[in-house]
Amino acid sequence: MVVTAPKRSGQHTPAEEQLALSEERPIPRTPREFFDSLPPTLCLRAEIIDGNLMMSPSGTPQHARTARRLSRALIPVEDKNDWESFSGDVDVCIEGPRDILVPGYCLAPVNAPLWGDRELLSSALIMVAEIVSPGSMTADRIVKPGIYAGCGIPIMLIIDLVDSPPTITVLSDPVEGTYRTIIRTEMGKPVRLPSPVDFDLDTSIFL
Repeated sequence: MVVTAPKRSGQHTPAEEQLALSEERPIPRTPREFFDSLPPTLCLRAEIIDGNLMMSPSGTPQHARTARRLSRALIPVEDKNDWESFSGDVDVCIEGPRDILVPGYCLAPVNAPLWGDRELLSSALIMVAEIVSPGSMTADRIVKPGIYAGCGIPIMLIIDLVDSPPTITVLSDPVEGTYRTIIRTEMGKPVRLPSPVDFDLDTSIFL
């Protein structure tokens, strides 16, 4: 969306300038339009989930630490396959509804296709991971698996440090909006990430 600022004049009061600006900027009418109007420096995490704009605080140090540890563990997989990863710092465009999600971690081919200049297309993703926090339990455990399966992302991880005891869940084999294979393991034990990743993950790195 292009926003044209009104010309400044010494004759205009701040209130008049604000009114002129509001008249030239289209009023967002959908969650997507409102998302597109948000400034890139917004210190909140903005997602569109099932057509609803969801705003949440930026991640905690524990969230960032967990994503970074997963990223470091999978560097051999990235190097072998010419893939790259993003740790909670990239928007994903869900093709079809054009919803926007921000996974805690995602794995994609180098130079994966984008929607615009800031959103990875969901069809390019190889794996996503969500790191559960007290405020995201329903979205991460229940809502997002259906979204990721629905757009065909081969693997989803749910890293659940809120669970008691902490667990990691590997979801794979997406068919018609559902992951048909689900393996839930207590944190600290090794878990196999299936094809196309093909990697034994030591989950003790998250404790």
